[in-house]
Amino acid sequence: MAARRSLRGRRIAALAADGFEKVELVVPLRALRRAGAEVHVVSLRHGRIRGMNLHLPATRVGVDRTISETGPAEYDGLLVPGGFISPDLLRQSAEARDFVRAFAASGRPVVTLCHGPWVLASAGVLDGRTLTSWPGIRDDVVNAGATWLDQPVVRDGNLTTSRGPQDLAAFVPAMLDAFARTSPQAEPAPGIEASDPQRDVPPRLAVSALRWSPKPSALAVVGLGLAAAARRGRRGPAPQG
Repeated sequence: MAARRSLRGRRIAALAADGFEKVELVVPLRALRRAGAEVHVVSLRHGRIRGMNLHLPATRVGVDRTISETGPAEYDGLLVPGGFISPDLLRQSAEARDFVRAFAASGRPVVTLCHGPWVLASAGVLDGRTLTSWPGIRDDVVNAGATWLDQPVVRDGNLTTSRGPQDLAAFVPAMLDAFARTSPQAEPAPGIEASDPQRDVPPRLAVSALRWSPKPSALAVVGLGLAAAARRGRRGPAPQG
């Protein structure tokens, strides 16, 4: 499906910070560039931001521009990947909230998944919208005024959302389709008046990953101890009572 979507001439902003879910940025980036789009990783700082594989550190990705160096008018669409940390950092940034708010007001495509809608909620752009997200933030989305659906992909006008890494196979073609459109079309599921209920159990993906996490190595423990000692040394000796 990706081969049938041409995004030549389109410029996409991928808004992410340290702690982004690696597959939710890297896989869409590859698909967008393969389709001919120019993609800039936009973040809060210069350098390389740290990715995560759920709760474990992953490789870094280079930042093309900071938010203060660019603006929504330079892009045809916005991608906000998830992860547990990146959206939480972005939603606390006034610049990031303004960046997202400008995209929403312009009607240009906004595509996000997992915890990414946290940023949209803090930007105040979810009232009256229909979307999905990581099930754990369902209540945040509903409290922001949206209708939440437990579906792999939901499209509502210029907003396309997905639940997380488990839905990438459905998310990627939906993302390409959203960015290929020249004008958004309102497509919420007909007759929806209430959100889907909360789940009874957490997603198996997250629970299984934590269960099989490796134990900290002795080298890592020693390294943390040395780092703590170095910080204490820089602060100087504690005052005597």
